[in-house]
Amino acid sequence: MAGNTFGKIFKLTTFGESHGIAIGGIIDGCPSGIKINIKKINYDLNRRKTGQSKIVTPRKEEDKIIFLSGLFNNITTGTPIGFILYNKDIKSKDYNNIKNFYRPSHADFTYYKKYKIRDYRGGGRSSARETVCRVIAGSIAKQIINKIKIFAYVSAVGNIKINKNYNEININNIEKNIIRCPDESKAKKMIKLIEKIKDEGDTIGGIITCVIKNVPIGLGEPVFDKLNSEIGKAMLTINAVKGFEYGSGFKGIKMKGSKHNDEFSKNNKTKTNYSGGIQGGISNGMDIYFNVAFKPVSTIKKKQYSIDKYNNKVNFKIKGRHDPCVLPRAVPIVESMAALVILDYYLLNKLYK
Repeated sequence: MAGNTFGKIFKLTTFGESHGIAIGGIIDGCPSGIKINIKKINYDLNRRKTGQSKIVTPRKEEDKIIFLSGLFNNITTGTPIGFILYNKDIKSKDYNNIKNFYRPSHADFTYYKKYKIRDYRGGGRSSARETVCRVIAGSIAKQIINKIKIFAYVSAVGNIKINKNYNEININNIEKNIIRCPDESKAKKMIKLIEKIKDEGDTIGGIITCVIKNVPIGLGEPVFDKLNSEIGKAMLTINAVKGFEYGSGFKGIKMKGSKHNDEFSKNNKTKTNYSGGIQGGISNGMDIYFNVAFKPVSTIKKKQYSIDKYNNKVNFKIKGRHDPCVLPRAVPIVESMAALVILDYYLLNKLYK
């Protein structure tokens, strides 16, 4: 299986399955001499982990990270950073009834047809359990580029949306509720909706907005390695992501060019920022902002219909512990993938100097 490495200079390779012994990763290309705050990594891990509230999966994983290499007295040595997390709260028997058929909208069908074998326990390699490795690498990346500020929040669940731009919200409110929405009144409605959906045995999707501030001018490569295309790719590698838009996004189609153009000021800033901080695939120093759309989680507790690997029709109900809405746990994942891209292009940019 290819496709387990992300990045050009600052590279993350992940390994492991949802119900395997452990999951982990190797970070290559990390600069030496960087003091790493382990508490900050654990903070981000706690934001992603299971069992943190009533609106996420109750699976209890400590997510205790063990560094195998690359750090000495919590300072990066420049050698590959190896890390591992052991899976503890595993209930693989919950998946025995699905081992011979394909769950709708999961990777079951495509994995089996491609590899002629699949780990059906929790989805194996296709499980979002893999994203814990991204959060670790992303947290390290954020500490390296600490002058660049990255934050994300839930801006929509179903039809409930925040009616404010990112520069109108109070980011200090993001972590004050379990849905990670900075608008308290909207957050209450979102939580109530998720609870209702959960009681119905169903799931719901939504949107996470991410903002990157203090980005230096010049990150990104023209043509095929544009900064916006790499951020888009990073987001689309996250489980359950179905859409990505940056800057004005799809709203831009309703505007005239005379309105959409970002006029420059004398200080190299633009009066508007419909470009989303990126022009010609290169950062222009303005805020980068984008939306990531997440589908409803595919695992539901309602009766469903499918086929097995012998092409027989089946009906079934899923057992196990699953998220009714992935959004609150996905916020640190979005931040982490953004950080990996920005650091990678920051290091690449240094080659020109």
